[in-house]
Amino acid sequence: MRISEIFESIQGEGILAGVPSLFLRASGCNLRCIWCDTPYASWAPEGEDWPVERLVQRVAQSPLRHVVLTGGEPMIFPEIVPLTRALRGLGRHITIETAGTVDADAACDLMSISPKLSNSTPHAAEGGRWVAMHERTRLQPDVLRRLMERYEYQLKFVVARPEDLAEIRQLVQELGAPPERVLLMPEGVTPEALRERSLWLVEKCRETGYRYSPRLHILLYGNRRGV
Repeated sequence: MRISEIFESIQGEGILAGVPSLFLRASGCNLRCIWCDTPYASWAPEGEDWPVERLVQRVAQSPLRHVVLTGGEPMIFPEIVPLTRALRGLGRHITIETAGTVDADAACDLMSISPKLSNSTPHAAEGGRWVAMHERTRLQPDVLRRLMERYEYQLKFVVARPEDLAEIRQLVQELGAPPERVLLMPEGVTPEALRERSLWLVEKCRETGYRYSPRLHILLYGNRRGV
């Protein structure tokens, strides 16, 4: 499994925000989100190949119970299945952070699904050469439903503009997700941008009953690797 970084921090997003966690960041992605904050794991994947046994040994060395498999897109790697089953054997709580475009029979305690809205499409990047692929792939309702049926889950949306809410409502209704499973998270990689968007996004949460998700790692450490 190609890994760009492994680090201990706190979970910055979602219903487990603030929980000390060990992060394994897979390097490689089947999408090209224009606002991606980890291009070294998607647009220009970096890292080295780790065998499952070595990853399990690394996790076993950490005192932290919560393990987060993130990316990039960890679900595109076949090793996700034996790796997560081995981590379950260590007694770890496993979160998988995924866009929900790929299904795999992984062991998982929280499937953190972040369906990509139209605000993610890279129209202006690299002459638009990724647009068709991204649009074809970014939403897979059948995959989303299967993941939601099998796992404890959260639906976490990256919100860049108020107009995104109509798109979110339509998809949530289509999937039949209860409001308490839906989280709205401001797009941004600086504390200033997050605060500006959060002020109106919290009001949207009050109107809809959706939950608000912070980005604690950005607020605490800034937009840098290993945190």
